[in-house]
Amino acid sequence: MKRLVLFLNFFCLSTYAVTPGETVENFRLEDHKRDSHELYYYRESKAIAFMVQGNGCPIARNAAVDYHKLKDQYESKGIKFLMINSNLQDSVKSIRDEAQEYEYEIPILKDETQLVGESLLLTRTGEVFLIDTSDWKIVYSGALNDRLTYENQKEVATKFFLEDAIKNTLAGKEVEVKQTEALGCLMNFPEQRNLQKHTKISYSDEIAPILISNCVGCHRKGGIGPWAMTDYKMIQGFSPMIREVLRTKRMPPWHADSEVGHFSNDRSLTEKEFKTLVHWIEAGSPRGKGEDPLAKLQVSETKWANEQIFGRPPDYVVNLPKVEIPSSGVIDYKYLTKKNPITEDIWVGGVEYSPGDSQVLHHIITSFGKNLNRREMEGFSGYAPGITNGPFPDNTGIFLPKDVTFLFQMHYTAVGRKTSDQTQMGIWTLDEPPKYDLESITMINTRIKIPANSNNHVERDTHKLKEDAWLYSMLPHAHYRGKSMRIYVVYPNGTREVLLNVPNYDFNWQTDYSLDEPKLLPKDSILVQINMWDNSSSNKSNPNPNRDVYWGEQSFDEMLFGNYLIRYASAEEVEENKEKLSLLSKR
Repeated sequence: MKRLVLFLNFFCLSTYAVTPGETVENFRLEDHKRDSHELYYYRESKAIAFMVQGNGCPIARNAAVDYHKLKDQYESKGIKFLMINSNLQDSVKSIRDEAQEYEYEIPILKDETQLVGESLLLTRTGEVFLIDTSDWKIVYSGALNDRLTYENQKEVATKFFLEDAIKNTLAGKEVEVKQTEALGCLMNFPEQRNLQKHTKISYSDEIAPILISNCVGCHRKGGIGPWAMTDYKMIQGFSPMIREVLRTKRMPPWHADSEVGHFSNDRSLTEKEFKTLVHWIEAGSPRGKGEDPLAKLQVSETKWANEQIFGRPPDYVVNLPKVEIPSSGVIDYKYLTKKNPITEDIWVGGVEYSPGDSQVLHHIITSFGKNLNRREMEGFSGYAPGITNGPFPDNTGIFLPKDVTFLFQMHYTAVGRKTSDQTQMGIWTLDEPPKYDLESITMINTRIKIPANSNNHVERDTHKLKEDAWLYSMLPHAHYRGKSMRIYVVYPNGTREVLLNVPNYDFNWQTDYSLDEPKLLPKDSILVQINMWDNSSSNKSNPNPNRDVYWGEQSFDEMLFGNYLIRYASAEEVEENKEKLSLLSKR
């Protein structure tokens, strides 16, 4: 029924959009400054106000002035103020420019797929709506006040629709005027004209291939996913859940800002794939014609994926210590050690892990050293669900001495049954020493202090490069209170470049962000890692918001940690890139 209303709404060009009494489903979007916002995160606010923003719309620009005045008056009383932009023609950059020119202080959430705007039935910029967080229902939608009309505006308003709705909500009263006519620029939602076409989206030719490419690696029998994508019936049954985890960006598990950098292990869906999946689900998940590719899919049973690349099984297999896993509860990180069982010095060309129970093993970070002082240990490799460790970059390797000890940071998650895990680590050696030696550098700030009930506490650490170097990957780390991360480089000439932005850090996924192309950094460049933590009660993962938090090994403590895979540039490479290095180095 709602989709029929949406259909009629478009063709009648109604000035009414979101309907009071409708429940707003959860979603997550990034704003124009690339910070992440989840709607239901703000559940401790008494209500959430939205204004529909659009670049170039004179009514939206004028209304924003009054909207900011309301923010100044009512934000301290428990009302959260946000803006949303669903315009096809507005990019994040152009929104950022508009916000700067018109001095917008309120976050503008960019609805890049238009899926949120479609679900809210938005029609015009300049519209406002108010959501009561007690039940997530819209209690008012329409004009902000009566000050503005097309091509005219009063000196002062005489009717204050949004403010009256806010006052009623704060007082626990029913909103008297629930809806008014919204004025502003009409918005174009092309997919609203394609509702019938969405019912024709092919499960066989479009949906199943997206799932096979992006999801089945984890959602398979014996995989980390809690259920296996075995056939259409399974997808149909889980369709509402698939839509939810897509809208809230819990899946696929990729947390890097798409505006910053390009990564070879990017697990995100394309905008087209995202919209196709959601539109198909909203059309009822039709089966359509054709075979079921999921039912016919033969999942590889090969224990070692790298076996196909190297043409042989691993040269050495290291058995990690066995770990007993309970059926439920939060399992703190395990730090396991093992003396290197390999009796000779070797050059390593690739590493892969074979979990004993992939459903409970969430990730591994491996380092080694002659003692267990972390600042003196070298990074080796890691594991996370859905990622296959391929060979190290061309012409590179890691030297592994025989007389070292491995340290394995193990993260497990309970899945409702007792089990045990004994993971194996496969190692492929190089026949000859490589041209370049891979190295790891780390960020470790043990002096962090995160105040109780703070929701955006910031700390940082830095590392100055002693030589010209190529950067291959970055792995920033925190615990339950981790909120976001940003990594940038300050070049010797004083300029700054952002290398990675993680606006929505998720403790459950310890991702190593591998650059598509290695980044050449001059000697004396300073790598900077900034961690932000949410130690408030709004953070659903927070073990205790009422205490100051310091560095600690346990998950209920915190870390500012980062691992960076690099190699130092050769003399020939320095000469070849002399002009570029000189530009970045000279002030």
